[in-house]
Amino acid sequence: MTFAIDPVDPVDLPDSSPAYAHGALVRGAQRTLYVSGQPPWVKDGDVPADFDGQCRLAWENVKSVLASAGMTVGNLAKVTVYLSGRQHRAANSRIRHEVLGDHRPAITIIITGIYDEAWLLEIEAVAVAPGPAE
Repeated sequence: MTFAIDPVDPVDLPDSSPAYAHGALVRGAQRTLYVSGQPPWVKDGDVPADFDGQCRLAWENVKSVLASAGMTVGNLAKVTVYLSGRQHRAANSRIRHEVLGDHRPAITIIITGIYDEAWLLEIEAVAVAPGPAE
């Protein structure tokens, strides 16, 4: 069986956007990676002041975890983004689309309090792959 993550968009639900699918059907996966919530910080703990900088950094941190497991954003099946406020929705969507390109995993966006008041978002994910990392 070929490995694939296929978008699932039922016709009886509102249309999803080009950046996400209502569901992600995983076929042929043998490895699953659960990515803990990645905050917008660098190794020494510094956090950018602006949302765009934080969002890009949180995505870079997700990509670093993926790379450590021999995966890329194309392996993402599910992404959850926790935003500190609704005012960040448009920038979050724009940057997420830049990062994911045409890949459409299942996505959930939650507006909530974040663990550290300096963080404007946190991103967690589930990724899958067909077999052992090379």
